[in-house]
Amino acid sequence: MFETIRSAISPVHRAGWPFIIASGAATVLAYGLVPRIGNLFALVTAWMVYFFRDPDRVTPTRPALVVSPADGRIQLIVEAPPPPELGLGSDPRPRISVFLNVFDVHVNRLPVDGSVSAAHYRPGKFLNASLDKASEDNERMSLAIALPDGRDIAVVQIAGLIARRILCDVGAGASARAGARFGLIRFGSRVDVYLPVGVAPLVVVGQRVIGGESVLADLNGQEPARAGEVR
Repeated sequence: MFETIRSAISPVHRAGWPFIIASGAATVLAYGLVPRIGNLFALVTAWMVYFFRDPDRVTPTRPALVVSPADGRIQLIVEAPPPPELGLGSDPRPRISVFLNVFDVHVNRLPVDGSVSAAHYRPGKFLNASLDKASEDNERMSLAIALPDGRDIAVVQIAGLIARRILCDVGAGASARAGARFGLIRFGSRVDVYLPVGVAPLVVVGQRVIGGESVLADLNGQEPARAGEVR
């Protein structure tokens, strides 16, 4: 029974504790002054615990798989050049954009094995992260990851309409392991993955994906890009 209970309760990411503690303290104070307001603060505290949940994930370990860096919905799949600050050239590549709403797990995970060859933070706007131009205009944190076969990919954390803080725990020179936690975005956001030229996405627009588990692409695969429909 205890194992079942423990599996149903997700740990909380360390970045969430300041918010949870502050909200909890405000809840106690509000209950002492105006109980009805205390109920509201209690709901906010519960939502904070929910938002900052950090569940374990089971990552496929077959070489050359690219896993989703975030929970959410595939918002866009287009050809686009990676962020220029990463120095990966200007040739368009397949870009997969995962949009996270405020109810998704916001802990981000590395999509592949390799090494981080570049890391760059760029301030910017806070447009709705579901818009295509958010990739160019919004605040972002970009990572280039060198793959064991000499190719590279990019993963970009993008702030959204109400997101005001990007956390990234890795920098240039760090080892990358597919599925490993590397950061978090508060509160509602998007993560872009730029695949090597010629690699076809194995997901479709509108599909729900799970960070660290769902496969976005096979770097050695020969399958053409997939199509999908709502059923």
